[in-house]
Amino acid sequence: MVTLLYFASLRESLGVSSEKLALPAGTVSVSGLVELLRARGDRWAQALAAGKPWRVAVNQQMADAGTVVKAGDEVAFFPPVTGG
Repeated sequence: MVTLLYFASLRESLGVSSEKLALPAGTVSVSGLVELLRARGDRWAQALAAGKPWRVAVNQQMADAGTVVKAGDEVAFFPPVTGG
C-alpha cells in the first residue's frame, strides 16, 4: 500500500485529498502509478494529463517519471507553486 496525497487544484478536480492504494506486483515507477490513476476514467485522465502542469514528490522528495514507488511510500501530487 502507498499513501497518495492530492493538493490544491488537483484535490478539487479529483474530489479527494488522500487515499491508500495497493500497488500491483512488480516494480512500479511514478509513470506507472500515474497510468494506473489515469485508467480510472475521464476526471483522472484530465487532471493528470501529460500536458497539465503538475508535480510529484515521493516521501517528500521531488520525483520524476522514473522514480520507483514501493509499499509504504507517500506520493504527493500538486500543481507547480509560484511566489510573488
